[in-house]
Amino acid sequence: MAKRSSLSIRIVEGKNLPAKDITGSSDPYCIVKVDNEPIIRTATVWKTLCPFWGEEYQVYLSPSFHAVAFYVMDEDALSRDDVIGKVCLTRDILAAHPKGFSGWAHLAEVDPDEEVQGEIHLRLEVVRGTQACLLRCSVLEARDLAPKDRNGASDPFVRVRYNGRTQETSVVKKSCYPRWNETFEFELKEGAAEALCVEAWDWDLVSRNDFLGKVVVNVQRLWAAQQEEGWFRLQPDQSKSRREEGNLGSLQLEVRLRDETVLPSSCYQPLVQLLCREVKLGVQGPGQLIPLIEEMTSTECRQNVATNLLKLFLGQGLAKDFLDLLFQLELGRTSEANTLFRSNSLASKSMESFLKVAGMRYLHGVLGPIINKVFEEKKYVELDPSKVEVKDVGCSGLHRPQTEAEVLEQSAQTLRAHLGALLSALSRSVRACPAVVRATFRQLFRRVRERFPGAQHENLPFIAVTSFLCLRFFSPAIMAPKLFHLRERHADARTSRTLLLLAKAVQNVGNMDMQTSRAKEAWMEPLQPTVRQGVAQLKDFITKLVDIEEKEELDLQRALSLQAPPVKEGPLFIHRTKGKGPLMSSSFKKLHFSLTTEALSFAKTPSSKKSTLIKLANIRAAEKVEEKSFSSSHVMQVIYTDDTGQLQTAYLQCKSVNELNQWLSALRKVSINNSGLLGSYHPGIFRGDKWSCCHQKDKTDLGCDKTRSRVTLQEWNDPLDHDLEAQLIYQHLLGLEAALREKHQELSAGAGAGSVPTGPGEAPEDPLAQLLQVLHDLREAHASSPAGSPPAEPTCLLPLQT
Repeated sequence: MAKRSSLSIRIVEGKNLPAKDITGSSDPYCIVKVDNEPIIRTATVWKTLCPFWGEEYQVYLSPSFHAVAFYVMDEDALSRDDVIGKVCLTRDILAAHPKGFSGWAHLAEVDPDEEVQGEIHLRLEVVRGTQACLLRCSVLEARDLAPKDRNGASDPFVRVRYNGRTQETSVVKKSCYPRWNETFEFELKEGAAEALCVEAWDWDLVSRNDFLGKVVVNVQRLWAAQQEEGWFRLQPDQSKSRREEGNLGSLQLEVRLRDETVLPSSCYQPLVQLLCREVKLGVQGPGQLIPLIEEMTSTECRQNVATNLLKLFLGQGLAKDFLDLLFQLELGRTSEANTLFRSNSLASKSMESFLKVAGMRYLHGVLGPIINKVFEEKKYVELDPSKVEVKDVGCSGLHRPQTEAEVLEQSAQTLRAHLGALLSALSRSVRACPAVVRATFRQLFRRVRERFPGAQHENLPFIAVTSFLCLRFFSPAIMAPKLFHLRERHADARTSRTLLLLAKAVQNVGNMDMQTSRAKEAWMEPLQPTVRQGVAQLKDFITKLVDIEEKEELDLQRALSLQAPPVKEGPLFIHRTKGKGPLMSSSFKKLHFSLTTEALSFAKTPSSKKSTLIKLANIRAAEKVEEKSFSSSHVMQVIYTDDTGQLQTAYLQCKSVNELNQWLSALRKVSINNSGLLGSYHPGIFRGDKWSCCHQKDKTDLGCDKTRSRVTLQEWNDPLDHDLEAQLIYQHLLGLEAALREKHQELSAGAGAGSVPTGPGEAPEDPLAQLLQVLHDLREAHASSPAGSPPAEPTCLLPLQT
């Protein structure tokens, strides 16, 4: 069994931020830190005091984390970015909100004395002598201290205070991982109530010393224990009176902490098998557990439940069957054709999740080039006459300013070109679409045509497909490309308007150019010739898309399973050294890297022949590197064993904090089940005759900081974790247990318990009763197993092959 913690984070918007630029505005973005470790950076929203981000993240981390902090920053091109304020949520605050913290939080001023991080290793003991007792404090080492100097490090020393007496360690220069091994003794009187205070400071020659954190020890408790040793978390200095908040603005957040104890796979098999059997039986099954789950799941929980069920069945090879069952259920209760799949039903939510999980790479291939072209052109585009601003276009050389009619005509030409390019790319993409997506759309197409066979509903099967492909997948990605990982930054106002108009045009094509959608916005009329042509192209595309037989589907999936799909790829800079001794130099060289479930490889260009750098099974850790090591930020290290079994390190530089954390996350996920993973590492480099981080001279030293192999970010192409999805489904069903039991009693009293044979010689039992028994058994398994013990069997992570 393993205990796992995760944070669901949504950074919504800010308001009433202070102006940091001379223009009277700001360029705000957010940095998210978990225990002072930066893990997320939002996009910058330019020239506003009320920014909207709308960015969502899922972070997996160690159950022992303490706090998550949100720093609102103002980006400056020529100088260091300004800190506007922060919001800090401790683990206790999040634990007190089981359904999540949601709402506006006032930004607080960032106080340097509260910006502390790291831990200090102390040995404390009471030494009883013949005449007096001594309090002995051994200051051994510290790790992950805050860098306070311009060189990216600190010059730390420790000040120990007790009973009016103060003693200090020596200063360790240029290190955030100092080792002192110094011992101090104080006279101790029995029954003394005064606390022992251990403070860490950064020594400065000219200015005031910087506070690094402190530990306050209860001496009375130490009397009872006699001796205590361990790592103590450094705490901020909260003795100063806090300034009132209120003039720094507010931040709207949605943050939810989930602590899950995941049992061994065998414990979840009865639940998984029961749900899979229900899906295989389809609408002919007697139990109908899936409809019951949908009926009893609240609207606010439906998206999460849909995603968990979808991933569970995707891992079992039953995603198409699960969605087919949901299609039939929704069609069975739909009488009006124009309301089909328009609600936030379990079918709609599951299909949305399915396309994001299984079709994201396909989306990138189709939309990527068009979105990039829109961003690069940055043309002023507007079709609504009431919103046209001719002054934004300006003069063209010595010619007169453009008229409103000319602006509208040029805008229509630009949008027609983008829409035409998108539809052409879509028409050519039939073979690129994953087989499981094509097969699922085939089932949807057939079910809708069977339910509404009349000639008046000729377009309805096409509209059913486009309602998901265009309206719920392509259009949202066009309007918000950053949220679909198509761009690193949000679009500016001009580009956003172009994307919005393009998305509207795609929606009109997806609606098969219905009169109702045309009547809403008559000013879209200039695009109608392209829209009508697009409808014909889209219908031809869908006809080919759903024309996939079972054999072709299996052949495509089999061919795909033989490939090692890239988990992550992109350009990185690898560190290279030249020469030896005093003439040695180092530099970073740009190469294209690709991480698969087999190896980390590189090539000169994306199309060049790849060379294996590190075999996946040889990875022992993937961690960050101190900024001072190479005088460069966003550097990571991959520690691995070579062919002789010796530890080696590859240093790779990323271009941003987000890219750094995404690569670290991907490397950690694919190597999580490797044997021999390291528990500690050196965040610095071995230069000359010592480590730059802790100044130790033994190159084989175990390391001065702990590894963070469990800290990862959720991505759309994550490996499927069967056990975690089963645990999340169990937790949801546990909340419905009372309602399920009541429903079972109602069904049993009304028509007798429906039954289905469970095996030769076994008494028949209805699926709902089986489900209740499975929930009871899982609850007993959780109660009898100690939380946090190592798993009895390795967690099976399947690569997502779509």
